[in-house]
Amino acid sequence: MKHSNTLPIIGITMGDPVGIGPEILIKALNDPKLYALCKPVVIGDSHIIKQALKLLNVTRHINIIDDPRQGNYLFNTVDLMDISDIDMDCSDLSGPTIETGTAMQDYIIKGINLALNNHISGLVTCPITKTALKLAGSQFHGHTELLAHRTNTKDYAMMLAGKKLKVVLVTIHIPLSQVSAHLTIEGIIKKIRLTHTSLKKRFNIKTPKIAVAGLNPHSGEDSMFGREEEDIIAPAVRLAKEEGIKVFGPLPPDTVFYQAVNGWYDAVVSMYHDQGLIPFKLIHFKDGVNTTLGLPIIRTSVDHGTAYDIAWQGIADPSSLIEAIKMAAFQAKNKKPQ
Repeated sequence: MKHSNTLPIIGITMGDPVGIGPEILIKALNDPKLYALCKPVVIGDSHIIKQALKLLNVTRHINIIDDPRQGNYLFNTVDLMDISDIDMDCSDLSGPTIETGTAMQDYIIKGINLALNNHISGLVTCPITKTALKLAGSQFHGHTELLAHRTNTKDYAMMLAGKKLKVVLVTIHIPLSQVSAHLTIEGIIKKIRLTHTSLKKRFNIKTPKIAVAGLNPHSGEDSMFGREEEDIIAPAVRLAKEEGIKVFGPLPPDTVFYQAVNGWYDAVVSMYHDQGLIPFKLIHFKDGVNTTLGLPIIRTSVDHGTAYDIAWQGIADPSSLIEAIKMAAFQAKNKKPQ
């Protein structure tokens, strides 16, 4: 018996074939509860999926399809869009090659196109590396930049989401010494707006409460420890409040995450990468999800990397991918027009 047509079709890219993506993908699809939430379709390579099935001693029928509407979406079947032809033993490789890097990028592009054409309701991505993208000749540093380019999205943000804590980053992969110079009133307002809109339209939170972390210890302590709060962050918060957003801050970074975990806020807007990710991963190391805000499509991802050091050993934890699939299905169910 096939699933109800009301379940969303969720595309899952296989990620870097040399990394843990294929393994965690098979482990995730070995959870029958996922099939009650969505119709998962793998975007990847049949040779690699067969290797992962053999590695994990899992027996599944592989149903190769050209269109997500052709899927069986049954627990004992892997519905697969066979995009590449990597006929090699990935367990013998210690890192990506031009072939695997190119294939990995092709999975992402295929998934984006399917989502833009409404052939899938959401896109979940397994891990990749900048190195693999570079080998493929890509100009992009990661998923987010590629997604933004292919969807023609100017304003976007990374949210790390879990059941207890959601964190949005104002700056991401830049040196700590450059964070202050990259902070602007308009940049912070844009992240607050994206957070507000996404919490309402993707997470079904009617009136989101958003905290904004300060940059400096004690949020600057009346400018004794820095003026970024007074000159940049506080004006951004004031302007966001004038737009009707329920936003608070700048708040001391050493307490705001504790408050959010305890339900005071629905999300925390953080000024830089580690400010947000250290508390997030302390709480959600195994089950955290990366979701991109501002895109016209739903995209979630694992919040970890390719883990080449443990890849193809059968020991990788699929928890983050399982949660990413669940979150994509949840967002697809709750999605409202942007």
